[in-house]
Amino acid sequence: MKGTKLNANKRQPEQTMTIPRWRFSLAVLLLAVLMAVLLWHVALLQVVPGEDKGFEFLQGQGDARTVRTEVIPAHRGVITDRNGEPLAVSTPVTSLWANPSELAADAVVVAALAKALSMDEKALRKKLKRYQGKEFIYLKRHLPPQEAESILANRWPGVYGRTEYQRFYPAGEVAAHVVGFTNIDENGQEGLELAFNAWLEGRSGSKRVLKDLKGRIIKDDGELKAPETGKDVHLSIDLRMQYLAHRELKQAVAENNAASGSLVMLDTHTGEVLAMVNQPSYNPNARKGIRTSALRNRAITDQFEPGSTMKPLTVLAALETGRYHPHTMIDTNPGYIRVGKKTLLDHKNYGVIDLTKVITKSSQVGISKVALDMEPDVVRNMFSRLGLGQGTGVGFPGESVGLLPNRSRWTPIEQANFAFGYGMTVTALQLAQAYSVVANLGVKKPVSLLRQDVAPGGEQAVGEAISGQVIDMLKTVLQPGGTARRAQIETYPAAGKTGTVHKVGKDGYADDRYRSVFAGMAPAEDPRIVVVVVIEEPNTGKYYGGEVAAPIFAKVAEGALRLMHVPPKVVPGNEKVAFEKKSPDKFVARGPLS
Repeated sequence: MKGTKLNANKRQPEQTMTIPRWRFSLAVLLLAVLMAVLLWHVALLQVVPGEDKGFEFLQGQGDARTVRTEVIPAHRGVITDRNGEPLAVSTPVTSLWANPSELAADAVVVAALAKALSMDEKALRKKLKRYQGKEFIYLKRHLPPQEAESILANRWPGVYGRTEYQRFYPAGEVAAHVVGFTNIDENGQEGLELAFNAWLEGRSGSKRVLKDLKGRIIKDDGELKAPETGKDVHLSIDLRMQYLAHRELKQAVAENNAASGSLVMLDTHTGEVLAMVNQPSYNPNARKGIRTSALRNRAITDQFEPGSTMKPLTVLAALETGRYHPHTMIDTNPGYIRVGKKTLLDHKNYGVIDLTKVITKSSQVGISKVALDMEPDVVRNMFSRLGLGQGTGVGFPGESVGLLPNRSRWTPIEQANFAFGYGMTVTALQLAQAYSVVANLGVKKPVSLLRQDVAPGGEQAVGEAISGQVIDMLKTVLQPGGTARRAQIETYPAAGKTGTVHKVGKDGYADDRYRSVFAGMAPAEDPRIVVVVVIEEPNTGKYYGGEVAAPIFAKVAEGALRLMHVPPKVVPGNEKVAFEKKSPDKFVARGPLS
């Protein structure tokens, strides 16, 4: 090798690196094993059931964080009058709610939210802190959808909305006492809303939705259970007559400075309640600050001594004995009668008068003599057959049944007082039902607050002939010389009876507190309606039933008969205008009669 040089420019021979085959195989095997292990683990998580924390567990956990079941609120049934006019409807509203754990942490959002809701910020923070362990609290309920949307548009974390329904009463205070109202959850609280709550309320449905982390719905997975809409209720009330009665009663209570008042109108042919109003009333759409006393449906819940309106019903019992007829003479001299330790007075000495004039003049002496001439149970049983002392069957919450005593022994003064409406109590609806039996020629129809598509049958509670005789007697009360001339209707002959009752005070019957009552029917020849008017404690100097209650009857009855398309008839003595029928619902004045 001595003297040998290496040529720098000469390339060295390339050397090839080789990997032993066993190493390559081992690497491939390891990768395959890792892939198999990975696939097996994925299978355990996603496919194989029954493994601890397997796919069922993970799927459940995922669903628990994203899948929610939403309530689909049900629509409450509608309450309408007999003609389909809505009296109570449910309208969609939006209620805002929050998750306190999400919302409370962001002070800026809480401040902005309080301002948007017109809430005190400190109060809102306090509320969120109090319910911080909860996931749901209401922020504000029953907002108009557009107002709620303007708040939800801010997409504040933890603030959400849900659709609910709010009850609305189109007739307001006019039908408030009959219809009643619901609470914020649409559960009936008063009136027919309460009585028919199970019928009106719907059944909520449900649906499954997928939500993101912020609680927003990103997918609707469909309905799980369809909501069931509540059933509708069609009342017997005619809203037109209800408005008429409400207006006249409200005006009369104000003009007489009275404490309260009630009016009931019945259809004698069907027993349906066409109108039922009370004063004071309230607006069911704005109940804040309402006095509890204003909520009562006095026509059904309040019982009172009916006074002289019972005299015709006592005469009905007398006629049924066969010992009396409309022209039986009664000696009322000298204008008063001593019964026990009490002296019962007439306004003046009417002398010897017939039974009809006893009713015409509302003679206390005359009716007392008739009552004392009969067994006490005769009058009491007649009152009971007419529906007094028992429920009317309308199913109204809190209905009073009144008081109809049933004694083993009656003292003479009890017997006399009972005959002219003292020592017993009734409701305005009961009194209307009793007069309806007379108006229907002795047939007693069941009273109903629901529309009757088919006139119900009735029972013959009293003889037809004697009922007709009492109607003829009641006509004279509205004629010259009677106590209720102001109840006469110019174009419809009417019949009825006044009642002026001393109210009970701390020391017995008060001399300066009265109840004015009128019960009447029209047209007298074939009565279609019965109207009872009760005015409590008029305080303007007028208090007789003929002065206070009778004029209300005249206005309401005339308007109602026109709405019912009953052809008018000229009342004898009021021949001012004759009417010519032009169509089923229109009558045109033809001019004065000579």
